[in-house]
Formats: sequence, structure tokens, C-alpha cells
Amino acid sequence: MTQAAEPIGLSTNDGSDRSLDRDCTTLSRHVLQQFQTFTPEAQDLSALMNRIGLAGKLVARRLSRAGLMEGVLGFTGELNVQGESVKKMDVYANDVFISVFKQSGLVCRLASEEMENPYYIPENCPLGRYTLLYDPIDGSSNTDTNLSLGSIFAIRQQKGEDLDHSASDLLASGREQIAAGYILYGPSTMLVYSIGKGVHSFTLDPSLGEFILTEENMRIPTQGSVYSVNEGNFWQWEESFREYIRYVHRTEGYSARYSGAMVSDIHRVLVQGGVFLYPGTVQKPEGKLRLLYESAPLAFLIEQAGGRATTGHEDILDVIPSKLHQRTPLIIGGREDVAKVESFIQNGH
Repeated sequence: MTQAAEPIGLSTNDGSDRSLDRDCTTLSRHVLQQFQTFTPEAQDLSALMNRIGLAGKLVARRLSRAGLMEGVLGFTGELNVQGESVKKMDVYANDVFISVFKQSGLVCRLASEEMENPYYIPENCPLGRYTLLYDPIDGSSNTDTNLSLGSIFAIRQQKGEDLDHSASDLLASGREQIAAGYILYGPSTMLVYSIGKGVHSFTLDPSLGEFILTEENMRIPTQGSVYSVNEGNFWQWEESFREYIRYVHRTEGYSARYSGAMVSDIHRVLVQGGVFLYPGTVQKPEGKLRLLYESAPLAFLIEQAGGRATTGHEDILDVIPSKLHQRTPLIIGGREDVAKVESFIQNGH
């Protein structure tokens, strides 16, 4: 008796089916799967993550052709609200996020480190109750040298009416974030996000034009061998940070890795373990990194992966800013690696 052929189109449960399942797990679909429901909130966050993905695709496309196009590389000749020189890619990426979210219908305000005040989208505000906070291009000093760059984002739900456009409800701890993540523009374009249900990474497949699931429920190693810090600032730090660096210099097994783009360095720490530091200096103890646009979103993500983020004295997610562009020191990474840095700070006081 001959065995009947399996009907065409039915699963054969081989590796190709698993591969196809992965290829079908797009970013927006994955968000809905996280909720396991089709509530309005789930649909909103799925749509918002889809718009963030679109912004990432537009920025990645621009970067991939940067050396072939005029007006992409170099400085604009202007200064941003922090007094820093503005790169042309900073302006382009900031405009991309604004344009993308104007069409979302969900986001009422966008707050960026490139803009002194939040950008309001009046047509979205009657119904759109979400705010996007973002750093459009992290590591823009790498733009002209074809090195890795990133974008950092967080989503918050608007509290109150904000009739005076003061955005005072944004002056709240990072625990008010409902989603956060980053886009890494490297050899491939990756998007890593969390909605408070673990950390998940996606890779842009140019042939599909979609971010496809790469890894679910990423966990940062408790302890790693990488330390990432700009040692060029060594003599400007408090002695406790200098003592920590002396410790890793004389301890076998540590490797220094610092790219000049925080997203790239944080991604390495997330995958391989270790710690990233951006201390304040003696003259500027508040540090350089913006709490709302950089430190808090990355802290949300790393905590979801099992790591920690602190100023050295307080968990980053517990810091309540007094202004939109508040800066903060940052120590972020695996739990034991962060604790080791904290031990030097505690012994120094």
C-alpha cells in the first residue's frame, strides 16, 4: 500500500517552516503578540512601533548613500539647544521623526534633544495621547567617518491636558515610560525595543523592507569583561571613577571598547555583557547625557534585560528631572559590573 502524498501547502514541520515563521514575525506583529490581545492600547503601540521602524528605514537609507549625495555630511554651522554643533544628519533625522509621526494620528507631542521645546501636532492632539521622546542621531560625530550610529526613543502617555504647552507632565521618572528602545545603524540596521515585557531585537531585511525578529527575551550577562568609557576624560573625573579605571587596568580579563556612539556600545554590552560609563566631570558633575532622551530610555531597556542603570547614587529610572533637557551621569550594564563601579563610588565618599 502506497502512502498518500502530503497535500500541497500543509506544513511539513521542517526547518523551512520555522524560518518562514521567523520571516513573518515583523515588528508590528510582534508587539501585538506581546499583548496577546487586540485592545486599543495594543493596536496603538503596534502602530507606534511601526512608525518608529519607518523612521529607522528612512534614516538608514540616507546613511547608506551619504557619501554619494550632497548636503548629507558635515555640519550645518548652527548650534543646538545644548550649544553643540549640529550635523546635517541630526537635522535630517529629527525631521524624519516629525514627518513620520505627523501621519500617525496617535502622537500629540515630540520632544527631542535637538529642539528646545516639544513639537506639537495639533491635528493629532484631540485623540493622540502619546508623546515620543527621542535622540534622532546618537553618535553624530561618527557620521562623516562611516562608523556606527544610532537613534534612541521612548514613548510616554500624556498626563493631563497640557493646555499651556509646558509639557510639565514629562518631568516625571523614567518608570512612566511605556516603551523604549534604539535603532542601530551598522553593517545591518537593527531595532531593539521593550514595552515592559522583555527585550527583543529585529534586523531590517532590505529585500522585504521589514524589520524581522532576530532574538526574543534578550538577557544581559550578569558580569562581562567589557568596559566602555571615554578615557580621554580621565583627569576630569572624580577620583572614584579614576580608581575604577586603574582597577580594570591592573585586572586580567578586561577589554576596553568605546566607539563614540552610545547605542553601539550599549548594544555590545547588552549582547556580550560589561558596563558603559559616562561620568560627570569635576566641573560638570551633571554629566553630558540627556536624561529624557538618552539615559532613561536605555535604562528602561537594560533593566528589562536584567541589568541596571544608575547615576552612581540613584537608579536612573527613579530620577525626576526638573527640566526637559536635564543631564545626568550614567553607569549602565550587567548587575555585577554596575555594582563593582558603585563600590568605588561608595568607598570614595
